[in-house]
Order: sequence, then structure tokens, then C-alpha cells
Amino acid sequence: MNNVRYVYGLSSALLVGGAAISLITGSPLGAQVAQNDGAVMDRVVPVAGAPASFADLTEQLQPAVVNIATRQRVEVANNPFAGTPFAELFNRRQGGQNGGGQPQTREAQSLGSGFIISSDGYVVTNNHVINPPDSRAKLEAITITLPDGTEYEADLVGADAASDLAVLKIRANRTFPFVRFGDSSAARVGDWVVAIGNPFGLGGTVTSGIISAVYRNTGQGGAYDRYLQTDASINRGNSGGPLFDMRGNVIGINNAIFSPSGGSVGIGFAIPAEIAAPIVEQLKAGREIERGYLGVGLQPIDEDFAASLGLPKRRGELVQTVQDDSPAQRAGLKPGDIVTKVNGKDVSAEQTVSFLVANLEPGALVPVELLRDGKRLAVNVTLGKRPTEAELQQQAQTFDPDAEEPMAPGTSDVTIEQKLGLQVMPMSAQIARSLGVDPETKGVVIAAVDPNSDAARKGLRRGDIVLSANYQPVATVEALLAQVNAATTEKREAILLRIQRRTQPPAFVPVRLR
Repeated sequence: MNNVRYVYGLSSALLVGGAAISLITGSPLGAQVAQNDGAVMDRVVPVAGAPASFADLTEQLQPAVVNIATRQRVEVANNPFAGTPFAELFNRRQGGQNGGGQPQTREAQSLGSGFIISSDGYVVTNNHVINPPDSRAKLEAITITLPDGTEYEADLVGADAASDLAVLKIRANRTFPFVRFGDSSAARVGDWVVAIGNPFGLGGTVTSGIISAVYRNTGQGGAYDRYLQTDASINRGNSGGPLFDMRGNVIGINNAIFSPSGGSVGIGFAIPAEIAAPIVEQLKAGREIERGYLGVGLQPIDEDFAASLGLPKRRGELVQTVQDDSPAQRAGLKPGDIVTKVNGKDVSAEQTVSFLVANLEPGALVPVELLRDGKRLAVNVTLGKRPTEAELQQQAQTFDPDAEEPMAPGTSDVTIEQKLGLQVMPMSAQIARSLGVDPETKGVVIAAVDPNSDAARKGLRRGDIVLSANYQPVATVEALLAQVNAATTEKREAILLRIQRRTQPPAFVPVRLR
């Protein structure tokens, strides 16, 4: 299954979650339909210490845990040899039929887990379960399967990539058993927990373990790198499923694992309930998730940094970069500053600057304490609105125009790849600086060139900037695509590009379409 991203060391394999919830039940035979959100029956609470069995607790909670299957449509290059020396041979053997023509699509599927949080069928899961990392995949259908095998179609109500959370709504006029978020801040290392989900497509799988760490920072960065860690077995397909405490509360949403092998090794991570619950409520209400934004690149103060600066370990974060025209720049922050407090709260491995700022409102005036040249300073920062995850990735990307980057099919617009033999990417201020051009330059950057294309024969290369196509400005990839499509519709055999290269004046270059 492609829903889970495994990484050696930390598996970004989004698998475990953190939200405490209680199941509404209506009969001694187990969880049944809740009549309303206010009727919560007594929950089974095992005696203190190691429980003799998890059976009673599982019987009550399992009816509210669902399997989630999605169907996506993915646009792919029609030529399987695109970007290789065999591309033209394939085109000729196809007799020109679709060899380099219209892009084709394929169907993709994913499986994950989720849990019902209201009697009318709202479901919580991970964003990556319904929005796979492949940004070209378009969600077409969501199917929810209850533990009794009943299937329902569901709609996507809202999703948030930053926290990796999503809310669905089952299409059914009936009432459902459901659970509620609990208080993950009360979780303690050593507490028993139970995970229920759909690993490897095996619906209704139950595993148990203990809380191994509270608010674990995995080092992956981001505003929500703050998890409950558990040794309850979490595997592929557990993504989006609940992590329960012994009172039937969801204290986590299964999200990620640490795995050298791709399977469970006893280190799983869950989004804590106290983080997930407010975001879920906003998504359920259809509200946009807005977060504060500082605009700096940060690095934790590790042992070597601390030793070189005479600072306590695991306290504060070093400012490596400051984004142009960002709230941080306007407030006077500089590379080399060490941020020690945000809004009166200490910066630590468990409470990063990104986390503290993201949980504040855009526009808030926030005091920030820092060290500069050994002196303590205090500045006030008016926070901006945090960009989308895609925009942040674009800001963070580095670009080496002299790198030998081969064509990598599927990483750019398929039609532009096929028609021009070019892979292009949006311009950013950072890329502009690396290319030695004005940061205000409008155009798209060539990331790779098919060596078998006319563009390569005309001398185009990585780092060139496409300023216009057929005399029309192309400030975005979409604008270039529009001109390529227009030329194709008009049955032109070539397109006129205006190219900007470092240290050289712009030049017009005609490139034949394939």
C-alpha cells in the first residue's frame, strides 16, 4: 500500500494517531447505534495494573473503527521509456499513435483506517490516506467499511496536510456507534494503550502496548513533529486508526513508524488528541485552518552547538535563514540568532519554535526572546499566515543549476515533458538567487532536459528560465502548458520560447513539438 511513507530511521510512514475518544454503546452485547451524542454509557475499565484481557474494551470500541479504501486517478506518461535513449524508438514503433501524444491515466488505490466521531457518521483519518503523496493523484471515490462488512460511500469534508488529518462524512441516513477524543496531555509513559485498525488490509486487527514516550520529537521537522510513541504493533494500513487508553478514549491517531525493514519494530507514533481534536473540529465545520508564520529556517541546538556557544543542551533553536519580506525579517531577526522563548514559552526539543508559532493566530503580536552575540534580546513579531505545505517545500528547495539531473518522469507536467522534452518548475526567490537573476524575475525554470529532444539539440539546459512562449509571458507552469496546448491545437510543429540564461541576455529559441 502506498499510503504510508517509510523512512529508514524514522518511518514517515504515516500510521498512528493520537486522539482520546469514548465509544457510545447501547447494549450489553457491545457497541450499538448511538441515539444521540449526549448518551454515553459506562465504559469498561480494567483493574489497575496489567489487564487480564482487552476483550471487553475491544468489544465496545471496535464497532466505531472503520476501514477506508480510496480510488484515485493518476496521470502518467504514455511512453514508458520517456526520458531514456529508447524514447524515440518507442514513438516510431507506435507509428506516432500516442507515443508522445496525450497523457494517459491509471487507477490507483489505497487502504487505511479511521474512526467514527459522531452518530451521524463523521470519520477521522490521516490526510495521506485520502490524499497520497503523489500530488498528481486525483481522489475519485472513498469507501468506508464497517466491522460488520457493511460498505458506504463517503465524502471528503476537509483535510489538512500540515497536521496530516482529514475528516470524512459517511453517506447514510442512519446512526452510528462512535468514540470521542480524550485528554492526551494526561498520558504517562508506561500507560497501557490499544490500537485498532486495518494493517495490510486485515480489517479489525487489535494490538496492545504501552506509551513509550510523550510528545516525542522525531527530528523530521515541521509544525507538528510532536507525537505519542508506543510499542503497540503498528503496520502499513494502520494509518488514521485510533490509539485508545484503558478508558476507551482515543488519545492518538496512528500516523508513523520507525522502521529499518518496513514492518513494525515496536516504535510507532500517534498524533496526540490535544493537537488533533481542535483541528478536527475546524475541518468538520468547514473552516480553513490558519496558522501563525515566522519565516525562518531553524536548527535545534545539539550538543556540539551548545558546547560551541556555551549554552544548555536541548534548549533553543538556531536561526539558519530568514525569508525575504517575512515577519521575522520585518522584526529584525538575523541568521545566527538563537530563539529561546516564543510568547513566554521555552523552546525545547519537545516544544519547537514551529509548533509554538503554528498554534498562534496570524496577525498576533508575539514576544520572542533570543540570544545574539551572547546578549539577550527581546523583539515583538507580528505573525503572518503560514503558507501551504507545498509552498513551504518550494521555499525550502535548493537548486543547483550545474547539477547533472536526468529526466525523472512524473515529477513535472506530463504534457510539457512529452511535447517539449523539458521538466520545468516554478520560479522562487531562492532559485532566482541561485541562478544569479533578479528575485522578481517571472518565468519557469528548466529542471531537466530529455537528451533526445529538440530542446536538447537547441542547447537548452538545466537552470535556463523560460520567460515566454509564442510571445506570451509564462510566469507559471500552467501558463506554459496553456501555450503548448494552444500550439498543438493550431497544429504548429514548433513553439517559440524566450530563454534567459545566467550572465547572458534573453534569446528566442524555436523548439519543435513532439
